[in-house]
Amino acid sequence: MSKRKKYFELNEPLRHSHRPMTRRGFLAQGFTTGIGAVLGGSALGLLSGRANAVSPDMFNGAGTFTPGTSCDLANSLGRKIPFIAFDLAGGANISGSNVLVGGAGGQRDFLSTAGYSKLGLPGDMIPSIVDTVTGNSDFIDERLGLAFHSDSAMLRGILEKASSVETQQNTNGAIIPCRSDNDTGNNPHNPMYGVYRANAGASVKGRILQLIGTQTSESGGNSMAPASMIDAEARPTKIDRPSDVVGLVDVGDLSSVLTDSADVVSVLESMKRITDQKLSQVDTRLDPATDTALKQRISCEYLKSADSYEKFSDPAELDVNADPDIASIFSAAEINGDREFRKTASVMKMVINGYAQAGTISMGGYDYHTGERATGEARDLRAGRCIGACLEYARLRNTPVMIYVFSDGSVASNGQLDMTMNIPKGQWTGDNSSTGASFFLVYNPTHRPVLQSLGGRTPEQHQQIGYMRPDASVETSAPLNNLAKANEIANSVDTLAEAVVLNYMALHDEVGRFATPGTIFADPLKTHSLGNDIDRYIAFEPIFNGTLANPVSGT
Repeated sequence: MSKRKKYFELNEPLRHSHRPMTRRGFLAQGFTTGIGAVLGGSALGLLSGRANAVSPDMFNGAGTFTPGTSCDLANSLGRKIPFIAFDLAGGANISGSNVLVGGAGGQRDFLSTAGYSKLGLPGDMIPSIVDTVTGNSDFIDERLGLAFHSDSAMLRGILEKASSVETQQNTNGAIIPCRSDNDTGNNPHNPMYGVYRANAGASVKGRILQLIGTQTSESGGNSMAPASMIDAEARPTKIDRPSDVVGLVDVGDLSSVLTDSADVVSVLESMKRITDQKLSQVDTRLDPATDTALKQRISCEYLKSADSYEKFSDPAELDVNADPDIASIFSAAEINGDREFRKTASVMKMVINGYAQAGTISMGGYDYHTGERATGEARDLRAGRCIGACLEYARLRNTPVMIYVFSDGSVASNGQLDMTMNIPKGQWTGDNSSTGASFFLVYNPTHRPVLQSLGGRTPEQHQQIGYMRPDASVETSAPLNNLAKANEIANSVDTLAEAVVLNYMALHDEVGRFATPGTIFADPLKTHSLGNDIDRYIAFEPIFNGTLANPVSGT
């Protein structure tokens, strides 16, 4: 008789009693990966929103259609902090065994032994145990500012790639205990549209694209974006491999016929003129204002294609494999051999260099309640390596970055230990949305981000936004941080996404703009749902009060 395997290989699909029925379900269990193609810049990229900054129109059209002056080409007012989201599809463990969670006092307001057991930590590894010699806990690691469990697989991965002492010392983070539905992509976790809208309101845009993601979904990842934030013009472009990045300015066979890049640009500009002439003869049967706007948009796409090729005619500038900083983090064997490393290298190249404003990296196979622990540890380790790579690349590019990590639902342990592990820890035995949490890390080139201390709350209470009950269940009804106010985000994923955008804007000292109706929402009259005292949801003091002047180095 064949013997049952004790764990799943890193890229092996997870087989549960509940069979996946949707694309997102297959991703959660690792049956499918992020594959696809990217369409290069052309009129067919009509909805890509690849505008940069306002400049005068270069040409005049013919007939009744005359191009206006709204083709956005030049770099605008600089750029803001790059934003990268990690979407761990399937319900990964974040709280306790990876990032520490506690009661109303913060991460060190320890839970009960039974609570930590539900989070996969045996009684002899709980963070409340104090070393009688040093007076400290051997199970708390604060090298990244945010407290992780010292045996966190995710932390090991982060530190492996973010190996520089400078990277670690200039990083800080915050955790947000929060519930979300298990095994579904219907949680509106992804805040990228809110980040885009916050930046667009300040006339700050990506140099080639606005939003990117590793999936062809409306959010660019597994979980949805809040419907109230979605902007059709900024729909993410799919980027999940180095060839996708280079292909953004690929003009096909034209570059093989014309060796001079200036000649290629001239041809593209001529195509723009011809398009204007054709558009003047087209009857769209729309009202005059809509007709003009649509034709203007199509016309501008040809001009932007020419502009992008002119700016990035040297393929090496966008080549992930030719980037020496990426090569110092990921070996060629890692990029070629691991799809998640390949995704991460491509997205961080685009976002941290300012070619795109924000990006989502969706990683499958995190529905790992397989009755053992090794499978989850291996996948958490790889996620950590990808997170750490982004932090280290930001340091090498002298650029700040905000990294947000979330998952649809969570898991729990029944306390039974996996004795096949080097250090036995609790087996993951089932989904449990009550143990859910998200977290974010912020790297700042000049100094570690400083925690806020507002409204009578301690820095520790700003580092943990919300809290858990002693039994390791998210507190959804009691006052937040020992103050007589409800926690709006603990049981509302939409509001959680708003809180993440708030923290992004707070890093730029733009909390005042956040409260303005329509700032992060498509509806110009809609405002946030965080209540009157939004300071309680802000982790850090500002690190920039404007924009990053240089689109590459961030100096």
